[in-house]
Amino acid sequence: MQKLEAHEMPLHKVFSSDYDFRIPDYQRPYAWEEEQAVQLLTDLAEALDRGTEEPYFLGSLVLVKESGQPRSDVIDGQQRLTTLTILLSVLRDLTAQAELRDALHKLINQPGDPILGRKPQPRLKHRQRDADFFHKYVQTGGAIDTLLALDRTTLATDAQKAVKDNTAALHSELEGWSEERRLGLVRMLGERTFLVVVATPDLESAHRIFSVMNSRGLDLSPTDIFKSQIIGALEDAGESASCARKWEDAEETLGRDDFADLFLHLRMIYEKKRAEGKLLKEFPEQVLGRYLPDRADVFVNDVVVPYAEAYAQIRDVRYEASSGAEQVNAWFKRLQQTDNNDWRPAALWALRNYEHDPAWLDRFLRALERLSASMFIRRVYTTPRVMRYAELLRQLDQGQGLDSPAFELTEAEKAETRARLEGELYLVGKIRKYVLLRVDEVLSEAHGVKYDLPLITVEHVLPQHPPAGSRWTELFDEDQRAHWTHRLGNLVLLNRAKNSAAQNYDFTAKKAKYFTGRSGAVPFALTSQVLQYEDWTPDVLEAQQKTLVDLLVKEWAL
Repeated sequence: MQKLEAHEMPLHKVFSSDYDFRIPDYQRPYAWEEEQAVQLLTDLAEALDRGTEEPYFLGSLVLVKESGQPRSDVIDGQQRLTTLTILLSVLRDLTAQAELRDALHKLINQPGDPILGRKPQPRLKHRQRDADFFHKYVQTGGAIDTLLALDRTTLATDAQKAVKDNTAALHSELEGWSEERRLGLVRMLGERTFLVVVATPDLESAHRIFSVMNSRGLDLSPTDIFKSQIIGALEDAGESASCARKWEDAEETLGRDDFADLFLHLRMIYEKKRAEGKLLKEFPEQVLGRYLPDRADVFVNDVVVPYAEAYAQIRDVRYEASSGAEQVNAWFKRLQQTDNNDWRPAALWALRNYEHDPAWLDRFLRALERLSASMFIRRVYTTPRVMRYAELLRQLDQGQGLDSPAFELTEAEKAETRARLEGELYLVGKIRKYVLLRVDEVLSEAHGVKYDLPLITVEHVLPQHPPAGSRWTELFDEDQRAHWTHRLGNLVLLNRAKNSAAQNYDFTAKKAKYFTGRSGAVPFALTSQVLQYEDWTPDVLEAQQKTLVDLLVKEWAL
């Protein structure tokens, strides 16, 4: 039997000669986005600001590693190790203290030691395709400024672009810190930040460990434990059986994963602040403590059951009312197209408290979607986004309702949202389809995103790369193409796969062969509008841009 080792390791021991981390070529590339990188720093900063001496755990690593040998193939933990290396490198290059800079550099790179026969080398070696880039622009001392100055479009892989983006995001955050605060973070990283390192010399064993650690439903979930506490507190056998059945019905309706998510949302509704610890620890303190031991049945009947039903109505877009249900469900559809569910606790609160007032829900969800859309378009990070919704929940509990100040966008927020809409929208992949579907709705005066289509793509009218000598190069000079290509006014929606040849057709051919369906009609008001033009010129495009941005500015009261 292969020997398994698992230890809690302080960060200064993880980044030491005990480990020579390698990312095997069969692993997926580095893929964390700016939000995840900044969230890691935010979590560390919050732990630092709490000022306690308690250990801070950053998660786990799973390695293929022989006992006593430093070589460590990373099976799970690449994203975290890479981001930590970036963080340490940014801290190194920002510090003015030579001694601290050297100490940080030794965490990132193993110094040579002729007595022990160690060669100087980076602590973490990436997949072959990205290893030289990562070493040259991150791990090398003083390289961060050079990395930040690189043209992102020239980078060879998505992993390299992610490294540049996350380095820029962390650098932007840390540059605003004082030297003293950065030193405090370094000390916390060194003294009381830990990773759980699980190592086995066998690849198959390592993958099995990884699968078990990341599988769902094998171990007791937090909701299973909460259920035992709630049902166990009920002394009457009939009441206990009834509450157990209601609990299980709610879990079956939502499914195990969504039922677990419901409890995360309930924690937010009750506590109205971002989670600082594990649900298993916080939920009993922040929520269950209000009901146990004497009101366990109330928690099941007045919290779990109605909120599970509200969750299902939102998720499945199946709110029902004698009138006004269509508008409410349309808002649920729109909200679900954003890239996060942080809006959901507020929507759950509204549905729980105003289920029988669809007119109120319509106004509430309009305001919620406006706030959510603005933060989505502005790419607001998780912590400030969650804090905004937490403040909204506080104000709702205080009775402010539709007049809650948290709903209102500041003038700066409105201006930034407008600027994002006016800018090169296509280049922000996450938001472009959402914005185009919303403007398409406004143009068609529809309720909700009405298209039940298997495929919706975002296409350019003026092509990204028009062939030399085409009419496009006659109509638009190089500066005009650079300015207009990726902006809202030059984009349309299609219900077909991209066609690299058709994308470069002249406008007349493009309308006839690419921007129409088999029957000659397209389902999108936005695209139909473009088809009405005889030609696509800079003046037409500029007018289209102004029209579409103005529609969204009016729709979202920007």
